[in-house]
Amino acid sequence: MNPIRQGDVILTPVESSELAQRQPALLDRAQRLNHLTLAEGEVTGHRHRIADGEAELYERNGTLYLSVRSESARLVHEEHKPIDIPRGLWQVRIQREYVGTEQQQVVFRSVED
Repeated sequence: MNPIRQGDVILTPVESSELAQRQPALLDRAQRLNHLTLAEGEVTGHRHRIADGEAELYERNGTLYLSVRSESARLVHEEHKPIDIPRGLWQVRIQREYVGTEQQQVVFRSVED
């Protein structure tokens, strides 16, 4: 499976060989969240969220993981087309952009959606 992108949210599949080895350990030590919001827009307040399908969202060490249990789950956002996410385990990432250096440190910021 290939990565899936909706705005500033990128879902990267946890490969099946990796999944077989890591999913139990990954999810056993992760905190299951009581919502399905992958990201909330800082400017608009619009949310990238799972609206349909059977899915669970987990957080482990500051990283989100989306586990889609049904055949697919629908990712929606007010400013983007809905996307069907296939069954599997997905790592959720938020796109960042390089903004330069500040006092000899590289600086990134989240993309505002």
